[in-house]
Amino acid sequence: MFMKEQEKLIAEINELAHKAKAGTITHEEEHQQEVLRKKYLANFRAGFRQQIETMRVFDKEGKEVTPNKVKEIQRKKGLRDD
Repeated sequence: MFMKEQEKLIAEINELAHKAKAGTITHEEEHQQEVLRKKYLANFRAGFRQQIETMRVFDKEGKEVTPNKVKEIQRKKGLRDD
């Protein structure tokens, strides 16, 4: 569902970008474009944060080297039991 929403946002943003490039965009559409861009970025950042917060990092020897800050976040979210 998340990807479909992002795809829809991208399609709407692109449609408005084409109108802007053609010089046929209205002030209301410019505002809508700005709102859609902000929403897209917020969704992107939330998804990226979720990926980072659930990631575990290991070195070549197999020892976990996940940063302590990430480990603490994972513990608070119940993703770690160490």
